[in-house]
Amino acid sequence: MKLNPLYKAFIKAGKEAGYPETKDYNGEQQEGFGPMHMTVGGGVRSSASNAYIETAKKRANLKILTNVLVEKVTLENKKATGIEFSVNGNKKTLKANKEVILCAGSIGSPQLLQLSGIGPKKVLNDVGIEILHELSGVGENLQDHLEVYFQYHCKKPITLNSKLNLISKGLIGIQWILAKTGLGATNHFESCGFIRSRAGIEWPNIQYHFLPAAMRYDGNAAMKGHGYQVHAGVNKVSSRGSIKINSSDPSAKPTIIFNYLETEEDRQDWRDCIRLTREILNQPALDEYNAGEANPGSDVVSDDEIDAWVRANVESAYHPSCSCKMGSTDDPMTVVNNAGQVVGIDNLRVIDSSVFPTIPNGNLNGPTIMLAEKMADAVLGKKPLKSSDVNVWIDSNWKKLQRLDKPKRKILHN
Repeated sequence: MKLNPLYKAFIKAGKEAGYPETKDYNGEQQEGFGPMHMTVGGGVRSSASNAYIETAKKRANLKILTNVLVEKVTLENKKATGIEFSVNGNKKTLKANKEVILCAGSIGSPQLLQLSGIGPKKVLNDVGIEILHELSGVGENLQDHLEVYFQYHCKKPITLNSKLNLISKGLIGIQWILAKTGLGATNHFESCGFIRSRAGIEWPNIQYHFLPAAMRYDGNAAMKGHGYQVHAGVNKVSSRGSIKINSSDPSAKPTIIFNYLETEEDRQDWRDCIRLTREILNQPALDEYNAGEANPGSDVVSDDEIDAWVRANVESAYHPSCSCKMGSTDDPMTVVNNAGQVVGIDNLRVIDSSVFPTIPNGNLNGPTIMLAEKMADAVLGKKPLKSSDVNVWIDSNWKKLQRLDKPKRKILHN
């Protein structure tokens, strides 16, 4: 499939703005602009379900239950012995021969631990659940990635906005069904960027996904005419949220508070993000396409204007994580050790994105799969692989400079 020329223009614009180019941001060098990776195989999204569960379904030692509500982990003398669950309202108990492993995600895993009597004392007392093991960090330390759509009108009729009519979507669908190729075989994020927002930051803290279209994720609210956009967001947030059950009823939804933009550091990172993004998208490489900024708009310049626009337009990137923090036993907020084992409870592990101590510096899909494979080896008792000595590129002037070089075109800000 021939790629839209806007993808390369975005990478070139990043270089013109003074940032490096990277061929593999998951390899030696994350910082810079380059092609974006996807978990796609044969034109189909290679989800964890497709890549792992489908191949394991034939195993005699695997039984998959659906339409099941897991209610809690059963404990005896601080040892996990199984789970209680319900099917169509009928309660059942499942005994564990070896271990109970929670993989319910950053919302479900802390919720299940709290329902099981494992968690902060006040949270459990407030809902009348007996405290079987006090663990203050369960449900705390919640983090997420946010992003905004930075949109521009396009001079040339080359964007995906022209593919939103029924005829075009039908043709794309037919090609994908018959051959698994074409525009239906990609998520359309074919180029990206990772940059540092200021000097003194060692690793990139701003991430870009470029899209040769101007529309929301769900395809609604598309720009009239042609446009393109970059999804921009701050990767390393300092704000922390929480997940707390507010009932002993396992079907009741927990209270989820992310505390987005709570800290001044996060708000300043977003101001920097908006200004730096605008500068990148106004480099010469995009001149032949740039028909003017649509969002945020040229009137969004001052700190107060940026703060207001970000609060009104920012969206979750659906990367909740860190609510069952991995750490050392002398940290009161630690929930699991480096093998996913719940501190103070035998035969119980948590293996999902909730165990990250801090949110990964990029999308969560790859790191979560990596973590799961690593911990699966621990469950099986396999020895860890020997550590490898590989090069990791870091800008040698990161303490003094925000980027490698001066931009070809500097955009002045108030």
